[in-house]
Amino acid sequence: MIGDNTIIIAAAGAGKTTYLVEQAMKVPNERVLITTYTECNEAEIRQKFFDLVGRVPAHVTIMTWFSFLITHGVKPFQGCIFDFEVAGMMFAVTQSGIKTVVNGHPVPYAESEFRKHFFDRTGRVFSDKLPKLVIRCNEKSGGAVVDRLTRLFPHVFVDEVQDLAGYDLDILAALARSRARLLMVGDPRQVTYLTHHEKRYKKYSDGGIVKFVETELRKVPFTIDDATLGRSHRNNALICAASSRLYPDLPASAACECEECRASAPRHSGLFLVRASDYAHYVARVRPMQLRDKSTTAGVDSFAPVMNFGESKGRGFDHVVIIPTKPMKAWLKDPASALAAQSRARFYVAMTRGRHSVAIATDWGDDLLPDGFEIYRRPTVD
Repeated sequence: MIGDNTIIIAAAGAGKTTYLVEQAMKVPNERVLITTYTECNEAEIRQKFFDLVGRVPAHVTIMTWFSFLITHGVKPFQGCIFDFEVAGMMFAVTQSGIKTVVNGHPVPYAESEFRKHFFDRTGRVFSDKLPKLVIRCNEKSGGAVVDRLTRLFPHVFVDEVQDLAGYDLDILAALARSRARLLMVGDPRQVTYLTHHEKRYKKYSDGGIVKFVETELRKVPFTIDDATLGRSHRNNALICAASSRLYPDLPASAACECEECRASAPRHSGLFLVRASDYAHYVARVRPMQLRDKSTTAGVDSFAPVMNFGESKGRGFDHVVIIPTKPMKAWLKDPASALAAQSRARFYVAMTRGRHSVAIATDWGDDLLPDGFEIYRRPTVD
């Protein structure tokens, strides 16, 4: 019997992780697996349980996606297609298992060269090949991987589902066709990470998880819900409006205006441009989290907290200041300008980390103010 499959689509700050935790608490007599891509998101889920109920209940297991795949997708079944022990996982930043390079193009080992295709020399499975290996284990074992998993976990919850791609989607499809209840939450605007770089299902890789469900799982009962979590409990109205302009084809996010969400709004709120001459003063006075593209980005205050865009996903801060890349600056000047999918997603994530204020570090004048922004000016008296 096919389980009750649902995908919840919601913008940043709408409470997706809280929703998963609350749903998990509603099934205390059956085991629940909650999985997500990054270790940071896994920690956020654990913290949310402690915030709401003071502990992670015994019936709930929280794992990163890669840990889940190794622990339940490969190791119990490794004898069915190979006879050596898995030594762990090798995170592949670029394409793995390269045999040679021809005219500047890497040529990977074919799958027929099994060990070199899937594993490094020490027996660690490449992260970008891990989902494919799980699928091969499931095929060779006659579906035993998914059968065992769904007996262990009648409820499988996936957070940040938009980050999954390639053979990960085959795993989701297998779970959707199983007897387990598959509940996924995500935001197609936040594809700052992808689990690997497979060509498989490439057309769904940039936030196309809903299209994948509608197309590849059209014969599987599935609820696509974009209404349950319709408001941001993190961002104020100005931040919601500004961030929504990055994705004009998707429903704009709206700020929750309930008393609980807005009762603690500080005096400093809104959207700001901060000039270089005022930057140190702004950071000292407002104490925002500095957000940058990568660790080599110049212009940050080395004495204040700083995070990379991707690292900040899933987090929330009262105030943020963003060190924009050149394409991001170009988009702020002209929203019709080209902005690559990953840059767009990272900018969206950065803008939606702030609860009360978002500042952009730039030396523009009043004649270049993006809609809703104002120039930060030092107060005459702090």
